[in-house]
Amino acid sequence: MNPVSVRMDKWLWATRLYKTRSLATQACRLGKVTIGGQEVKPAREVHLQEIVQARTGDLTRTVRVVGLLEQRVGAALVKDFAEDLTPPEEYQKRKEAALAPVFSWPKGQGRPTKRDRRKLESLF
Repeated sequence: MNPVSVRMDKWLWATRLYKTRSLATQACRLGKVTIGGQEVKPAREVHLQEIVQARTGDLTRTVRVVGLLEQRVGAALVKDFAEDLTPPEEYQKRKEAALAPVFSWPKGQGRPTKRDRRKLESLF
């Protein structure tokens, strides 16, 4: 049975945009979730066909509400409740950040000193 209305934070958690419901609530309170350019509160009701933008880390996900649900569903079933409209460029940014080097040593600088090596090791 489909619910008539669902809270925003509960829907964000159930469709796996956020790992926990408290993270979804916090994201709403911090203004990371918008509908039509307007920040939404965690208790706002979600309506069908609304387009939700949720910032998760460095990625801004854009989804259309296709169905309402209160219980968390498996990752394979999410597509029945949320249509992913996120542009491919957003996913590309995440891939580029993962491929970027953690540090770089200037060319011609020579071998790192013991002090430099300890600083580099502290990054890991």
